[in-house]
This record gives sequence, structure tokens and C-alpha cells, in this order.
Amino acid sequence: MEDMIVYRLGESCDLEEVEEGKTYLGWVQGFAPFGIFVQLNNRIKGLVHKSNVKMQHSERDPIIVRVIQIRSNGNIDLEEVTPTVYQTRNVTKKTAGVLLSNIGKKIGRTVMIEGEIAQIKQTSGPTIFTIVDESSTGNAAAFIEAGVRAYPEVELGDIVALTGEVMQRNNQLQIEVASMMVLESEDAARVRERIDAALDERAEPPDIPFLVESEVLEALRPQMRQVAREIRKAVLTSRPIILRHHADADGICAAVAIEQAVTSLIRESGGDFDAEYFLFKRSPSKAPFYEIEDVTRDLDFALKDHARYGQKMPMILLMDNGSTDEDIPSLKVTRIYDLPVMVVDHHHPDRSVDEYLIGHVNPYHVGGDYGITAGMLGTEIARLVNPVVEDQIRHLPAIAAVGDRSEAPERDRYLALVASEYSEDDCRDIALALDYEQFWLRFSDGREIVKDILNLGGDPVRHEKLVDLLVEEANRAIEEQMEAIMPHIESRVLPNGVHLFMLDVELFAHRFTFPPPGKTAGEVHDRLIRDLPGEPVVTLGFGPDFVVLRSRGVMMNIPRMVRELRTEIVGGGVSGGGHLVVGSIKFVEGMRDAVLESLIQKIGEAPI
Repeated sequence: MEDMIVYRLGESCDLEEVEEGKTYLGWVQGFAPFGIFVQLNNRIKGLVHKSNVKMQHSERDPIIVRVIQIRSNGNIDLEEVTPTVYQTRNVTKKTAGVLLSNIGKKIGRTVMIEGEIAQIKQTSGPTIFTIVDESSTGNAAAFIEAGVRAYPEVELGDIVALTGEVMQRNNQLQIEVASMMVLESEDAARVRERIDAALDERAEPPDIPFLVESEVLEALRPQMRQVAREIRKAVLTSRPIILRHHADADGICAAVAIEQAVTSLIRESGGDFDAEYFLFKRSPSKAPFYEIEDVTRDLDFALKDHARYGQKMPMILLMDNGSTDEDIPSLKVTRIYDLPVMVVDHHHPDRSVDEYLIGHVNPYHVGGDYGITAGMLGTEIARLVNPVVEDQIRHLPAIAAVGDRSEAPERDRYLALVASEYSEDDCRDIALALDYEQFWLRFSDGREIVKDILNLGGDPVRHEKLVDLLVEEANRAIEEQMEAIMPHIESRVLPNGVHLFMLDVELFAHRFTFPPPGKTAGEVHDRLIRDLPGEPVVTLGFGPDFVVLRSRGVMMNIPRMVRELRTEIVGGGVSGGGHLVVGSIKFVEGMRDAVLESLIQKIGEAPI
């Protein structure tokens, strides 16, 4: 035997939503000698004649009633029923639905919206519900009393039908909620299917050519479109995005390109005036991989925002990191919390990370290498996310290419693309300014400062003055570091003819200032190779528990060397990685001599 269906009328329902013969859930409103008055909602009242009352009641008691008759004058005759087993179904007002994209034409009028709840934010006044339908995103304000949660039965991710008046407050459209009801499974499935189909279509990236010709980029196009599609879908459904990137010029260019595309898309999609700040967070990572410290910070912020502001849990986008075994401990944490993760990187990848990702763009997957920088990839993906930002960001790949010392043919093509506005020297200066400023920003994104450095802040005069100043300060710091360390460099020639240079950056370099050890080793390496044109050169900058490597003309594979050292040196605590010929290695301080000796032996055996 099927359960009885008991209907619950929504607050906006009128008499036309009440049907004879159906059973409704109401509450006792009052008593009379001839029966009980029952409210079916705040608008509709009926009478249960005393002959049809089955139980004793008090005022405000819930009661289940069947509609016997609806009289021509609007009076409703009811009888009490007492089912032991029943299902409740919500009834909404039979109003033609309106798409959120069209409510700007309905100011001052009552509308009905069907959509998914994407955020529930309790303010000191009303409860603000962010709702997403197939066309846009909007906010609905519901008020019971100051600071009290309205519609506590409505949860994040529910499909609802709400009615209310469209208002304009602080130049923002908002619906003042009259009623809101969570749709039952059948109706919810219908609405969700409609939203999902429309979102899939809206999230599809445009089919546009890349800024430059590139076989590698063309081979990566499907993966790049997949990442762009997921980013667009996250924006359209108000899912926050946390973008983690390596804290160097290449990583910053990649991330800022995406930042420009995402924040503009958030504004276009109907987000609040400050939505771009709480729906998108860009965070630099000191290491070129996703450290446990990074994921712990990200998760802490995400869980607090979820609890305090009713936000969805975020999507994680890793740029210029995320491709190696070193990322797996953090990726395992993201899996526990069901956080979708994507990677856009040009470090030599390990296949083991792919099981944790929903998207992975890496030139090595299609026969390319690290010469296709993260800044190139990020800019092209940003154009797929939102093409309107192209004119703002088209110079970022050239800066990234110069800053990351790319030797790929795409480097010259991107430089040629912007040569009339930015010379190669300009790009080199901007890259150095980024590295210098990020050193002092530490873990902060410096969003507005970085935009000025990259000439995205709308004030080209300030951009030029700022870059000039930062480059002057950076070069002064570099010269001071070089004066201190160059006299202490040790050199030797290895059996394979490699010129090896070693510098102890712990003893002979200024610490806790710019340039850091990696940059210091790079600057020393650049000066040394100028004195040895055409010769194979490797530079090692080491401290108590780390070594950074820079090389030219030597066929090394640093990730493989790290794996071998980890196995061969018991108790060495070896970890690290990077590109094939540029990277860093960590170890325990007491095993430094053993690690360095074994590392030098491997370099001496590498082909030239």
C-alpha cells in the first residue's frame, strides 16, 4: 500500500493552489462552537466542522486535513485525517518562473526563481542566499528578525523555488524573499538537469586561436580547454577558487593571467561587488610544489569560510607546481575533503599525481619541455576562460619566458607579439621586479602591487616608476651579494669535462635578504657561463640541508637523481626536484657531505 501524500503549501500560495480531495498539513488557528479553524499557510484558512474533528487540539498544534469542498465564496470545508504513515510534498505558487538574468527588467515586481543554493550568509540583519540558475547568479534576502537564520531547513546545494520582490540596493539587484521551499526529489531533479545542461553550455570555452603558433600548445589544447571549462563552471556556480602558484616571475604571470580572467568573469556573472575577493584567492608557494604548509593554510581558510559565510568548498588550481611526487601528501589531504584539484605546470611530471586531479596541463605530456613556461600556459588558458582580458595580459608570456630563461621557439614569438610595447629588456626588468617584490611579500599575494608591476593597474606612469625603483634596488642587492660570495667559489673539472662551481650560501652570502639562495646561485651561474662560452657548466649553491642546481650543456635528470639519492643514502632524508636540469634538493644536515659527494659523482657521469 502506498503512503498517503500530504501537501505543504508555500507561503506565497493562494486559493488556486488548493485542490478538493487533497490532504494538507496545517496548524490550528482557533476554536469556535461549531469547529476548528485551520491555517494551511498564512494566507489560507479553512474550517473543520466539529463532526469531522478526530483528536483533541491546542492552538498552534499541527493538524492534517483533507479538503472536502471549496465554496464559491472562498470558504474551505475540511475534515481531519490521522494517517499513520505519509509523505509530505511541497506546493509552490503557480507562477511563471523568471530567469535570474532577466530580473533587472522586473524591479518592483514579484518573481519566482528556481535554482541551486550556492551560499548562505547570515548577516546581522537578513539571511542572504546566493542562488544559481541556468542563466546567472543572484542574491535573495530573507528576514525573520535581526541576525536570525531564515529558512533553517534550506541547506547549501539544495534546489529551491523562491518567490519575492525584485529590489535594487546599493546598485545591486536583490530579491526580497516572500517564500522559499526546497523542491522534492522529482522537481529538484528536473531543475538540476536543466541547470546542469545550461551550465555545460555556458562553461564551454570559446574556440579561438592561440596568441602564437606552437605545435606543443596545439597538442595541449584539449587539456587546456578542460581546465578552462572547469574554471568557468566554478565561477558560474559560485564555487570559490584557490590558486596556488610558485612565487617567481613565471608562476606570478601564470596566476595573474588567470586572476584577471576569473575576477572579470565573476563581475560579468552577477556576483556581489566584493565577490571577486571572497570567491577567488591567489596564494604564492615558496617551494615549486604544493607543500603541507600550503594545503593546511588553504584548508583552514576554506573550512572557516564554509562555516562562517556558507560558501561551498573550493576548487584548487596549482600553477607552476603540482606535477611531482612531492605534491602527493598534500593532494591526499584534498581528496579527504573532496576538493577538486587541477594542475598547470611545466616541471617534469610524475604519473602518480594524475589520480588526484580532474585536469592536468603539462608540456611533457605531449613531447614538449619546460621551455613552454607556466606563464605561457596560464595566459592562453585565461583567454579561454574569458577572452575579454586578452589585451590586458598578452604581454605576460613574454615576461614569463624571459624571467624563466626559456629557450623554446615560443619565447621569441611571444616577445615579437608585444615588441612595440615591451622590449626584451623591459620584460627582463619586470620579471626581476616581480621576483624582488615577491621576496618581501612572502606569503601575501600583493594583488594590487603586482598589478602595478605588470602594468595592469591602469596607471602606466606609476608602473614605469615602480619597476625602475624595484629593479634598481634588486640590482643593488644582487651586486652586494655577488661581491660577498664570488671570492669564495670553489671550482673543479669533473671526469666528463663538466666545469663544476660550488658556493656555500650559508657561510658566504647574506642571509634573510634578497637575493635568496636559489636566485643567488642563478646569478653566479649566469656570470660564470659568460666566461666559459660553449663549455658544460654546473653550479651548486648549498647550505646546511639543501642544494640548488643550475646547469648548461649537461644532460641531467634532477628528479631521477633525487630518487636515486633517496634510495642510495640511507638516513639522508633526501627530497626535492624541479626541471630536468634546474632544481633543488633537501636532506638532513648531518648527511650533507654524503649527499653532495654522491650528487657530484652523478653529475660527473652525466652525458654532455
